[in-house]
Amino acid sequence: MLARLSNTKALHWLGRQLLNRDNPAGYFDPLAEAINPMWVQEYTPARVENIINETADTKTFVLKPAKRWAGFQAGQHVNICTDIKGVRRTRTFSLSSSPLLWQSEGQITLTIKRLPGGLVTNWMHDALQPGDVIGLTEAFGEFLIPEPAQPVLFIAGGSGITPILSQLQTMAAEDYRAPVTLLYYVRTQNDVIAREALQALAARWPALSLTIIATNESDEPRYLRDSDLETVAGIKAREVFLCGPKGLMDLATDLLAKRGLKEKQMHSTFFAPPAQASLNSDQLGGEVTFSNSNLKVGSEGGANLLEIAEAAGLKPQYGCRMGICHQCSCRKTSGIVVNRLTGKVSGPGEEPVQLCVSVPQGPVALNV
Repeated sequence: MLARLSNTKALHWLGRQLLNRDNPAGYFDPLAEAINPMWVQEYTPARVENIINETADTKTFVLKPAKRWAGFQAGQHVNICTDIKGVRRTRTFSLSSSPLLWQSEGQITLTIKRLPGGLVTNWMHDALQPGDVIGLTEAFGEFLIPEPAQPVLFIAGGSGITPILSQLQTMAAEDYRAPVTLLYYVRTQNDVIAREALQALAARWPALSLTIIATNESDEPRYLRDSDLETVAGIKAREVFLCGPKGLMDLATDLLAKRGLKEKQMHSTFFAPPAQASLNSDQLGGEVTFSNSNLKVGSEGGANLLEIAEAAGLKPQYGCRMGICHQCSCRKTSGIVVNRLTGKVSGPGEEPVQLCVSVPQGPVALNV
C-alpha cells in the first residue's frame, strides 16, 4: 500500500513538472477522447444511459461511470465536469440513487432541477442526450446515514430531496428499523420529485412516515410550522437531516432548537450557495506565495485565493466554488485569511483552508 501511494505521489509530481497535470496519462486525453470518450484519464468519464422527466423543471440523469470510479455513500455529492462552448465547467450535485444501484448495475443517478439563468443546469436539460459522456470526480460529503441506526427526521424542500432519496432507498434496502420521518415541502403537488418512488418506499417500509406539504396552493403560503414537528414522535431523540432552500433550513433549525434539539443532532447540506459575510475590503489583500509553484502574487480587495491562483495562471483543484464541497482545500503554511462566508479570521500558522472562500489579510503562503 505504501509503495502504491509513493508511486501515485511520484506520478503527480512528474505530471506537474512536465505537463502541468496531476495525472501524466491525462496528457493524451485529447487523443483518447477523440477515439473513445470513456478512455479519458484526467477525470472519470460517465456515459448518459437515460434521462427521466421528474417534473416540469427537474430531470433525472442515469449515468454509467467507468469501472475505475470508486463508488459513494448515500447522501454524498459528486462534481461533474463538461465542456460548454469550449470552456470546461464544473458543478456539484447530489447523488439521488442508492449505492446499491452502482454495486449491482454500475449505474448512478443525478436528479437536477433547472436553475433559471443557470449555465450548466440549463445545458444539461437542453443539450445533454443519452450516449453523451460527462466527467465525474470521486464522491465526497459527510451527510451520511447514522450508524448504528437511530431515529431520524428528514426535512427537505424542493430539489433538496435528492440526497435524501439516496439515503431513504439505502435505508429501506438495508431494513433500517429505527423510526424515520420525512417532511417534504414543495411549491405545488406538481413539483414533487420522485413521487412514485417515495410512495412506494412508504408502502413497503413500515419504519417510514411520509408527509408532503404544498406551500403555495393557497392564498397564504404554508411553510414549515411548529405544529408539523409536533407530529414527529420522540423528536428530541431524532437525528435531523436538512436539505433545501436557506429560508427553510434556517426556520427548521430555529424551531428544532426551541424544542430542545442540540446543534450536533442537526445535519445540513446546501444545494445553493450560503450567504456571504460582509467584509471590509480595505483590510483585505496581500502577497500570496504559492510555494509548490515558486510563485508570488500581489492581491488587493476581496479576491479569494482560488481567484488569485487562477489569475496567476495556476490550475488548483476546485469543485463547487461556494465553500460546500471542500475540493479546493489546501494547506496554508503561514499568514492570515478571512472566511468570506462566516467572516471568521484564521490563525497565523499552518492549517487547512478552502481556496474558494478564503481571502488573504496580509502576506499568505500556501502549498499550491
